[in-house]
Amino acid sequence: MEDRERRQALADFLRSRRERLTPAEVGLPPGMRRRTPGLRREEVALLANIGTSWYVSLEQGRDVQPSEQVLESLAKALRLNAAERRHLFVLAQPPSSASHGAPLPEEETVGEGLERAVQALDPHPAYVLGRRWDLLTWNRAAELVFGFSEIAPPFSRNMIWRNFTSPVLRSHRHWEKLARGSVAQFRADSARYPGDPGFAELIEALQARSEAFRSWWSKHDVRGLPDGTKRMDHPALGKLEFDYVSLRSPDREDQKFILYTCAPGTADRLIRALAAEKETVRT
Repeated sequence: MEDRERRQALADFLRSRRERLTPAEVGLPPGMRRRTPGLRREEVALLANIGTSWYVSLEQGRDVQPSEQVLESLAKALRLNAAERRHLFVLAQPPSSASHGAPLPEEETVGEGLERAVQALDPHPAYVLGRRWDLLTWNRAAELVFGFSEIAPPFSRNMIWRNFTSPVLRSHRHWEKLARGSVAQFRADSARYPGDPGFAELIEALQARSEAFRSWWSKHDVRGLPDGTKRMDHPALGKLEFDYVSLRSPDREDQKFILYTCAPGTADRLIRALAAEKETVRT
């Protein structure tokens, strides 16, 4: 079951990347009128220097084993970026059962050292996500800024579920861009765990809940770990600015550590807010 799903995902991904390219973009003549968008299968095979029937087998989800050389040729022919190239290799060459190690535990936990580091980072918001984007731990600053304890059920600890169910997030003027990017990143992560029933349950619920998620999921776009600058107009804290990074845990590769480093004015504001919150708890 897992292998069949993986092969179908590879077929869908190759087809989606082929259909987004035009002959002009890859230096081919337009030829006769096309009934479908993008390149023809034989054109991809020509650009990758592989047999047409062999490439067709890949797009049909058949059980073929492409070499690294073939995958590199396909990545170049389809003009894949770095994240898309990694995704292609994950789908086409999954780790064997011998190299994959013991099955991943259903319940994920954070190591004591990382837990202490996250809590010590106040006033800079920090949190850890598990393989399905479940929030495993976060500090007081992250709760103050993002309100993680208010995520709607039934996935009340899940970040991708929050992105599509939070009324506050959906009212953001850049919500569509941010949410679409999160879908692309979530697809890239999910490909690393084919057959995981937790992923299947969450994806099914998101598709039923959100037409936007359903549409973007069908595009098969992928994205790597993001970093950059985030500016937000918080309803209680006012204008905030952060530089953020996403890092994989060195000893638990299925976990991601996300840190939002405050700009100076933002740090002062969060320090005061955290102090006021602590004083309120005392009284």
